Amino acid sequence: MTKRDPFKYFKTSREIIRLAVMLYVRFPLSLRNVEDLLHERGIDVSHEAVRYWWHRFGLMFAAEIRQRRVAGMKSRRWRWHLDEMFVKINGERHYLWRAVDHEGEVLESFVTKTRDKKAALKFLKKTMRKHGRPEIIVTDQLRSYGAALKEIGATDRQETGRWLNNRAENSHLPFRRRERAMLRFRHMRSLQKFATVHASIYNLFNSERNLSSRHIFKRNRAVALAEWRGLGAA
Repeated sequence: MTKRDPFKYFKTSREIIRLAVMLYVRFPLSLRNVEDLLHERGIDVSHEAVRYWWHRFGLMFAAEIRQRRVAGMKSRRWRWHLDEMFVKINGERHYLWRAVDHEGEVLESFVTKTRDKKAALKFLKKTMRKHGRPEIIVTDQLRSYGAALKEIGATDRQETGRWLNNRAENSHLPFRRRERAMLRFRHMRSLQKFATVHASIYNLFNSERNLSSRHIFKRNRAVALAEWRGLGAA
């Protein structure tokens, strides 16, 4: 059966749509910033078109990226770093739970209104359902983690320490930059959607630049761009 072309009824080319979505999600740019950058390249589209494109194709691109990166799933079970960050939605505090593996790959993002045992347990079950059980789970001192891990019988896998969870703390920074550019979020659903899409695109283009030579970094970047340009191919 032939795969349906997701770009079939769009007048704008798929290359422009992919470029616009990548610029908006990957970099701390507003919709109007993306519109101006495309205009500089001779592409006349409105910021509302960019908004529609990322809503229409963002989750599709994210799912395809995850499917193509399944090969590294086993190594992700070695060590996970879990942390939660505060995010305000219409002035009300919410919590974005995030799981990161030992290489900085974002495994899961999950939004809740609370950070109690129930929320932590739901987050852990969702992450383990997708990625299996890790050998080591690094968390901060939040008691909700300990209670949730006790519930699922994984207390012996938990590690806590003052500096042990820097991997998760540092992984928040790119998302924080995007949050400021977007002037925060208005709905839990939009936050969950953007966090999911941002995590997948971040994983694709994150090459640990400080740990590799210029030659290796350029090669990895070229491979990531080539993979991105192949998303949504009919």
